[in-house]
Amino acid sequence: MERLYQYLWRHRMFGKELCLTSGERVEILSPGVWNTNAGPDFSNASVRIADTVWNGNVEIHCKASDWYRHGHDSDPAYDSVLLHVVAENDTEVSRADGKVIPQLHVTFPERFYNLYAALSENIRAVKCERALERIPDLLKTDWLESLGVERMHTKAQRILQELKNLGGDWERTCFVSFARALGFGLNGEPFEILARSIPMGYLHRHADDPLQLEALLFGQAGMLDTSIHIFDEYYQRLCREYFFLARKYGLRPMRRDLWKYARTRPQNFPHRRIALLSKTLVGGFSMLSRLLAAAGDPDKVRELFTWKLEGYWLSHTDFDRETPMDAVALGAQSVELLIINFVAPILYAHALSHGDYDKADKALDIWRTLAPERNMYIRQWKGAGFECKDALRSQSLLQLRKEYCDCNRCLECRFGHWLLRENVKPQNKDYWKKLANFA
Repeated sequence: MERLYQYLWRHRMFGKELCLTSGERVEILSPGVWNTNAGPDFSNASVRIADTVWNGNVEIHCKASDWYRHGHDSDPAYDSVLLHVVAENDTEVSRADGKVIPQLHVTFPERFYNLYAALSENIRAVKCERALERIPDLLKTDWLESLGVERMHTKAQRILQELKNLGGDWERTCFVSFARALGFGLNGEPFEILARSIPMGYLHRHADDPLQLEALLFGQAGMLDTSIHIFDEYYQRLCREYFFLARKYGLRPMRRDLWKYARTRPQNFPHRRIALLSKTLVGGFSMLSRLLAAAGDPDKVRELFTWKLEGYWLSHTDFDRETPMDAVALGAQSVELLIINFVAPILYAHALSHGDYDKADKALDIWRTLAPERNMYIRQWKGAGFECKDALRSQSLLQLRKEYCDCNRCLECRFGHWLLRENVKPQNKDYWKKLANFA
């Protein structure tokens, strides 16, 4: 039922005339961005309470008491929650500092829940799923090819914007982009923040000392705290090194609670990824030049990602948590994802910046040589009749889903345009009467 309330909040279906449990009037200006990972359910929401506009996160529960049952009252990640939406108002809730959070209690008539029970299995992420079989194959192929190029261009533009922000420094741009890719979606943003927090010059000065590199990265990641009683010798050495380096360079660490661990296997914990990021800096970071030398050859590129962790990280997934681990830092599937989400886009962006469109095409061809990703979005498209033969097709379908379907941009989608156009043709009226409820 909580998922239903998230759905209703996301689509602004609670109505306009709303009041908090305290009696104050509340207006939903923006529901924010739905978060399917750890943390509050919606981020960057905007609401007006009385005459004041508030921006922040929103958490939704079936029962208000779930706030305490889930431990949100002591979790710093939930300190930014500005509104608690509940189906059953059985208690008021507060943050870690004791401040009471405004609460919205929403109920619906029984007939609504009966209707939801009848329709819930027919709620589709792809609204036109039942009508996709009518679309000509040539149109499908053409639109998906265009979406693949669009997705690559979007990724490249992000890199080129980063390049502009960093004053044209390709090396640091590559480092920031690689760090973000190491987050594999879940921790992409924290890794990007980490990479931006340390000037490359500082990292180069210590490129011959792996311990100091790890101290800089783990310290900036907010993972070294002398107030925490961890007596691990290696942890203590990192703390001492970071304390010295942070004072020397005037560094300030990021918030530790930004890192996410939900549904993450131990070998993929942020700690091991940060240890790997540190390893790429030993001797100086020169990944872009090596990628350019590989000339987009997937086999040569794979050889660049065959790092092995050693020493402390062979037996740990976290500080003071000993677990025997494989020395291989990245599995085969992770390497493929890095090639898809980092290597191909940065080569494409580099080619565009130099006006070399032949190399840009070769970067796009990398996707054509790789197997498609395997995730819930691709499985959903497969259920709708779309097979994936390579990474270009899977990236196309991800672009269609995330940038068109999820954003309700049906009028800008070639599939939606074709379906609407066909709908006005007299010979199709009977067919469309049968499919009147396909959305």
